[in-house]
Amino acid sequence: MLLNKDRFGKLTSKSLDSIAALGLREAYAELPCLFRNNSTEISSKTPPEPLSPLAFELSTNLKKSASALAWNVQYFVDTYGLSNVGFLTLTFRDHVTDPKEAQRRLEKFGPNQLASAPPVPKWKKFLAQFQDPLVYLLLAATVISLIAWFIERSHGTAGEVLPFDAIVIILILIVNAVLGYIQEARAEQAVEALAQMTAPQTSVLRDGKIVHINTADVVPGDIVVLGEGDTVSADGRLFAAASLRIAEASLTGESVPVGKKPDTLDSAKALGDRTNMIFNGTSVTQGTGRAIVTGTGMNTQVGKIADMLSQTDDEDTPLQKEMTHVSKILGIAVCIIAAVVLVALFITQGFHKMPDDLIDSLLLAVSLAVAAVPEGLATILTVVLALGVQRMAKHNAIVKKLSSVETLGSASVICSDKTGTLTRNEMTVERIVTPSGEVQLTGTGYEPKGKMLGMGGDAIEESAPVNAEALRTIAVGAFANDGDLRQNDAGQWEIVGDPTEVSLVVASRKIKADRALGKLDRVAEVPFTSERKRMAVIGKDSSDNGNLSVYAKGAPDVLLGYCTRIAVGDAVRPMTEGDRQEILATVERLSGEAYRTLGEAYRPLGTTSLADIPGIKTNAAGQVTDISEQSDVIERDLIWAGMVGIIDPPRTEVRDSVAEAHRAGIRTVMITGDHPLTAARIASDLGIIEKGGKALTGDQLDAMPDEAAFDKETSEVSVYARVAPEHKLKIVESLQRQGNIAAMTGDGVNDAPAVKSADIGVAMGITGTEVTKESAKMILADDNFSTIVAAVREGRVIFDNIRKFLRYLLSSNVGEVFTVFGGVMLAGVLGITQPGTTGVAVPLLATQLLWINLLTDAAPALAMGVDPQTDDVMARSPRKLTDRVIDRDMWIDIAFIGIIMAAVTLIGMDMHLEGGLFTDRSIGGTHEFQMIEARTMGFTILVFAQLFNAIASRSARQSAFVGLFSNKWLWGAIGLSVVLQLVVIYVPFLNSAFGTTPLGPWAWVECICLAAVVLIASEIYKAIMRAIDRKRGIMA
Repeated sequence: MLLNKDRFGKLTSKSLDSIAALGLREAYAELPCLFRNNSTEISSKTPPEPLSPLAFELSTNLKKSASALAWNVQYFVDTYGLSNVGFLTLTFRDHVTDPKEAQRRLEKFGPNQLASAPPVPKWKKFLAQFQDPLVYLLLAATVISLIAWFIERSHGTAGEVLPFDAIVIILILIVNAVLGYIQEARAEQAVEALAQMTAPQTSVLRDGKIVHINTADVVPGDIVVLGEGDTVSADGRLFAAASLRIAEASLTGESVPVGKKPDTLDSAKALGDRTNMIFNGTSVTQGTGRAIVTGTGMNTQVGKIADMLSQTDDEDTPLQKEMTHVSKILGIAVCIIAAVVLVALFITQGFHKMPDDLIDSLLLAVSLAVAAVPEGLATILTVVLALGVQRMAKHNAIVKKLSSVETLGSASVICSDKTGTLTRNEMTVERIVTPSGEVQLTGTGYEPKGKMLGMGGDAIEESAPVNAEALRTIAVGAFANDGDLRQNDAGQWEIVGDPTEVSLVVASRKIKADRALGKLDRVAEVPFTSERKRMAVIGKDSSDNGNLSVYAKGAPDVLLGYCTRIAVGDAVRPMTEGDRQEILATVERLSGEAYRTLGEAYRPLGTTSLADIPGIKTNAAGQVTDISEQSDVIERDLIWAGMVGIIDPPRTEVRDSVAEAHRAGIRTVMITGDHPLTAARIASDLGIIEKGGKALTGDQLDAMPDEAAFDKETSEVSVYARVAPEHKLKIVESLQRQGNIAAMTGDGVNDAPAVKSADIGVAMGITGTEVTKESAKMILADDNFSTIVAAVREGRVIFDNIRKFLRYLLSSNVGEVFTVFGGVMLAGVLGITQPGTTGVAVPLLATQLLWINLLTDAAPALAMGVDPQTDDVMARSPRKLTDRVIDRDMWIDIAFIGIIMAAVTLIGMDMHLEGGLFTDRSIGGTHEFQMIEARTMGFTILVFAQLFNAIASRSARQSAFVGLFSNKWLWGAIGLSVVLQLVVIYVPFLNSAFGTTPLGPWAWVECICLAAVVLIASEIYKAIMRAIDRKRGIMA
């Protein structure tokens, strides 16, 4: 139970449970505050007389405990006076600090963990690989094939011992599923390897002692003890704080740590301005504090974001949508063609002989399905994407889902968080302003490498007054400092303390400024507080007979009020009003350029002992008890040294990446929780907007009257500042409504909902939070924005290659369909069926079509998947969301090549059959014997036609002879396909399985000459299209 006085001096009380509930709703509620500086700690005093035993006897009963509590409170008030019992803590056996009570609350509120979806069983992940319309079509073909086989076997008709067609198709589907499953499992393992546990232990008060417990065991009502470097493990209401500053960049996007204090807020505030609250997932950079936990697990701000994530659904990628579209077209085409063929056959011939006619019809349907469906497409697509994933991994981009690879290449907008993504999240001193001028400091981040230059980039002479002044300014700031910089075993620089303070330490090491002040040892400190906005440190200079000096830094406008003199060169003179106005004008100018400013001042104290400082108070022993209570004596008559401009600098490589993205027609959008001025400055530095460009704030977005107005702004504005997580989500959704393919990058928890909602979410692997990594489709292992551009390039190359092998595979399949369709419809004309015969005779067997689709087609298609990138891959605009992977021109190209392919195949067959249209080169014998040779001819012509088509399909417009040998893999694949075709023709036991017979030399000449017609026709078609494009003004 906690007690405090209300505004009328009456004692009021609230249970910890009610405080926990209240704190979740209102951070500005009047809550009790423990251990304030002005409170009286009763436990440290001995009461004049003992408490009534009755109070303890009655404490076992809740109702009587309250009476005993009231008696005790009245006793303390009577003994010490009401003014001394401002805040009081009493602990009973069932208080939360008791382990049993903590366990009860743990069971009531649950562990301090974010709810996560139960892991998907492996068998479900495997079955998910079969969720593809192309797969459904093949399964239908399998069922039809099995039905035909069963009917055939049940009627004693001689046929295959096993349903060979069905078995082969099933094996293909299984191989494809295994490949997809393995790749996605590998990606998951890579993500798990990146996962880093944060703050596994938390310090809390239990049984009156500070103990370390598992973060998952923290419960509402716990009192958490915070120290420098701790990660906050739950949301809570502060009741005590000393110089407490917390970095909330991961939650709010604010790059500078926020000062925290337990005071009551005057009104409801935005998340980033709730200075009396602490939030799960943030980290303490300075000071200490204690807080009552008000929310754990899903009841924290991070939990709310995680809940938002569960409400955003994953959408199919453009590639998945296109494959679904293609599958539907193929499925409908198969059904229509099969229906047309069967109706035409029924009208012209009729079904007289059952079940033979039914079996023949079903086998025809299977042949058409097998011909229409590129069985290897799903597998080839999976392999090509997997190869792309491996190449991306070498560029430090880990893709969790294969189909996301191509989407990034299609991105038209990349939305990025600022802090840690576009910037280094490493505060850096860039400007030093002294009474004699202004200089710049090179180098970014915490690595102490850099030098001091003039504003024009010229070197500064050592004798110049500004040189000495700048060294002095940095030295003062680095000494009046609680930060530290260390190098770990891996050679990386790590900071201890507030990043802004450490930036001064880094600056000092860059220019060796510590020499400017002599050999100093810290003697005393007046700490920084958010109210004082300054700090002072007293140092003893052993190189100056141990004399003391005070060194101070703080907000320039505040520190200026304590300065009466100014150091110019080696001299010190009184400060004039003109000096003050000039300094304040410089502060305003630097703030307008998004710099955070810190002023530095000093004063020699002229003594070697603190007790001898004029005006200082000492105790009876002549000792100074608390220097921090005497800041007015220390921080007066200061000498102004200068000020620094500090900024979270952009990553050095990002500007080039933004420029490359711009050349590729990709718009970069910055979305941050930081200040609008800072956001606009960083954005202009990176080339995202023009200098002086505007940034919209979250409040301005909320003021938009409707969705149309919101969309208009997002189509024009590229920088958004002071935005909440829900704003980021709305911006991404607005861009998607405008037809953009949006990528969203981020590292903080605040980015996670937008990252998940985007067409492709990209999380940072090192600084990214687990929530964001979980919601992303791709993770950057090196946290480098520039890696995204490399991934975009890779995505575009993959997309180009997918189009190449889709053009190749689908034109080949269309050729097969037209061959089967034309062969059946023109069977009598071509000599495939003889006069007087009944039934259906298919020109090519299903097994032959499967052989083409799986083996001879697969190798060239795979080789196209690794085709080298073209020079213009990042010089063209991204494709629109409405653009098809297979557009109208490509369908015309596919149909044209398919018709040519079917024509040359049927002509080749006709030439080896009696009674055909063309020269009869049949070798006599029975019609069945002629059909075997004719099918072998058609089979081989189709294979070679497709190999010529592979050479032609590498470009929609460019001649096949340009860069003919640039893809060595393709020529290797063509060679492999030729060998496989020779095997199936000349190996005896395969002759019976595939219905082939050996061909003579002249037959091979015919095959190659007829097949080459496909390449010739393609070249003529491309030449015509290039001419049309030139007339339209389209560059080839």
